[in-house]
Amino acid sequence: MKDHPVFRVATYNTHKCRGIDGRIRPFRVAEVLREIDADVVALQEVVSLTGGRREQNQARYLADAVGLEFRIGETRKLRGAAYGNVVLSRFPVKQVEVYDLTASRREPRGCIRCDLEVAHGKIIHVFNIHLGTGYLERRKQARILMSREVLLSPSLKHPRLLLGDFNEWTTGLVSRMLQGEFESVDIQLHLNRRRTYPGVLPIMHLDHMYFDRYLVLEEFSLHRSRKALVASDHLPLLAGFRISGR
Repeated sequence: MKDHPVFRVATYNTHKCRGIDGRIRPFRVAEVLREIDADVVALQEVVSLTGGRREQNQARYLADAVGLEFRIGETRKLRGAAYGNVVLSRFPVKQVEVYDLTASRREPRGCIRCDLEVAHGKIIHVFNIHLGTGYLERRKQARILMSREVLLSPSLKHPRLLLGDFNEWTTGLVSRMLQGEFESVDIQLHLNRRRTYPGVLPIMHLDHMYFDRYLVLEEFSLHRSRKALVASDHLPLLAGFRISGR
């Protein structure tokens, strides 16, 4: 293994595995995950029911389909099932933290952090984030994120990588605060487009990646296959990073 290998990460809002035809079909999302073949995947809007049919536990079903470990960051119950964010990882998971990002009386929102050993002795703090749809809600969530309890915690000793659905289609407080602390992926530069959502006819950009300057972005793409266009209203964003030798 190289001293500074490239690892591939993706963020993908699965929309409860409900496709654009309105049907809940986890196998279609699994096929998309096989297509992108990422080492780490941040999934949002995942429903995981234990004790039911195999495909009803979407976190385990999707992880098994691609042979990755999984960790669930539950934000609430949905008809008895755990609902929230899931991290899939090819790398060993060293530690997990789940943060409550709920603002006021809005829908519960959250973030899961997984500390992954992407190479021998090389740890990355991966944050999978799903923010709210309300403007004032996101302003509160921005301050929660940029606190010593979450992203600015003194316990974070390794590079941080933020993935997820930030529900911010214009530059707001979330964008400004995160861009002050992190590098961000410029989709106009890499994709020659400003919109990625919804997949079929994009009118806005909701899914983002932010990263510490100790990480180097090697590649970036929007996975727009025929299967991906049907499996969810979002499309996966895929990036390749390596840890800087500095």
